[in-house]
Amino acid sequence: MTTPTTPGRDEAREQALDLIREARSFLLVGHVRPDGDCIGAQGALYHGLRSLGKEVAIVNPHAPAPEFSYLSEACPYGVFEGGELPAHDVVCLLDFNDLDRTGAMADPIRNAGSKMLVVDHHPPSVEPFWDAAFVDVRASATGLLVWRILGALGAEVNDVAAKAIFTSIVTDTGWFRYSNTDAETLEVGTEMVRRGVDPATMYQAIYQRKPITEPVALAALLARAEYFSEGRLAVVDQPLGDPVLENLEDSDAVLDILRSVGSVEVVLYIRELKPGLCKLSARSKTSYDVNRLARGFGGGGHAKASGATIEGDLPEVRERLIHAAEEGFQRT
Repeated sequence: MTTPTTPGRDEAREQALDLIREARSFLLVGHVRPDGDCIGAQGALYHGLRSLGKEVAIVNPHAPAPEFSYLSEACPYGVFEGGELPAHDVVCLLDFNDLDRTGAMADPIRNAGSKMLVVDHHPPSVEPFWDAAFVDVRASATGLLVWRILGALGAEVNDVAAKAIFTSIVTDTGWFRYSNTDAETLEVGTEMVRRGVDPATMYQAIYQRKPITEPVALAALLARAEYFSEGRLAVVDQPLGDPVLENLEDSDAVLDILRSVGSVEVVLYIRELKPGLCKLSARSKTSYDVNRLARGFGGGGHAKASGATIEGDLPEVRERLIHAAEEGFQRT
């Protein structure tokens, strides 16, 4: 594979491409606590649109995580601090399809009066509010969709954009281990390597720069794990106030370790963000749909990986989630 392609001809995606072609200035927006797919998709689209002579700005509710510093140093990821948004013709919402996922940015985006474009691979969670959408729920990553877009536009994919696309793919496929890894994903990953991306360097940057306190914190968190439904459901919670756990945020390592248990089909990781507010990260390795579970609590995502922010004290939220998850087993 030497050039990106857009499989098939989809009217909605063609409309999205036309909107990009016609617009002059863009604001790229990601969701709260942007992950590798979100950050990577933004970085690739930023450089691709700039190569076409477009004016582009990036503003997110939160800054990229430290492990993505190699992209932060090459892309101007702004952080919203209130006030007006940068001037733009089109606001491009990447890796989500619900404005509430932008936190405090939601109302300024609604009031901007600009065209809205969604580029996403998640199933829609709300009624369409956008002007155009480039969506494929079968795609392994939003960065993969950006690769298709840049190819359709004839945009340049420079060294930074290649790293950004690779970042999107590997972080959303668990380094090609998850069930969303398909032939196109592997082909695009290979193409990024052909373009100079060094997988070993990228892996070290993303996954091997943890603080020295990380192993002890992971051990303490795993010690809190409990199993339900004859071992099919694993649940771990992270309360506030524990000095060992206080610097440990969402950890794919915890989810992966619990998911590696033979009997476990579903893992729920519930983190107390502040008194009265919790964050759920849910993972499945079978046909169990954790997206359906998360939507029942105002969240969403994919069938195999989803999340939600839930009001309530940790013990109460935990019990509600366990009850709902066990009911879900009765439907599968």
